[in-house]
Amino acid sequence: MKPWTAVIFLVFILNACAVVEVPYDAVKTAVKGSVWAVKTGCTVTTGAVATVYKIGKFTFNVVKAPLDWPLAHSEIKSIGGLPPREAIRLGRVRTAPYVVDGRTYRPMSVKEARTYNQTGLASWYGYETIRQNKGAMTADGEVFNPNWLSAAHKYLPLPCFVKVTNLENGRQILARVNDRGPFPAKGNPAAGKRIIDLSMGAAKKLGFYGKGIARVRVQTIKIAS
Repeated sequence: MKPWTAVIFLVFILNACAVVEVPYDAVKTAVKGSVWAVKTGCTVTTGAVATVYKIGKFTFNVVKAPLDWPLAHSEIKSIGGLPPREAIRLGRVRTAPYVVDGRTYRPMSVKEARTYNQTGLASWYGYETIRQNKGAMTADGEVFNPNWLSAAHKYLPLPCFVKVTNLENGRQILARVNDRGPFPAKGNPAAGKRIIDLSMGAAKKLGFYGKGIARVRVQTIKIAS
């Protein structure tokens, strides 16, 4: 089954799953409301368990990726002192330090992330993964679909949810942070100064897909466990 066929197949599978309602806590002025999480295991492929989060009008499909899929951010060379796939397999990625181009990045703790509120430049990524023979995997082992509302961040724990506001037009979305980045590029060292790398779908919702970058505010929200 092709990666994106599996995603479409997932939509039909999830309709048969039981839904459990749980609350979530909002940080500062984050979106008010409830979150519904699918707690039953919905198998798409062997070993892949799907979960759906619905927060207000936003829906997030969370699917475990096969470990042989390439990383969406292939620059990551190690996580917690282990090869990325081994760290993902062992579940040691949430706040683990990781290495990119010889530099060690040290994510903040879950406690520190609770009050995260930062303003800066956002970029987007993901178009290139559509043309891959296999799908792409995020740094925490999830399927990366460029059309879903997800994001990469250098320092926030993986995974977490954030509210992103485009300060240039006032548009707001929620996004699931499940990847690392953005990092300095050989032809563009300034890319590493951007605070978040959003999926193509998120960039379209925020209205800066064509422009490529936008000034944004990023705030964490906490999903109740």
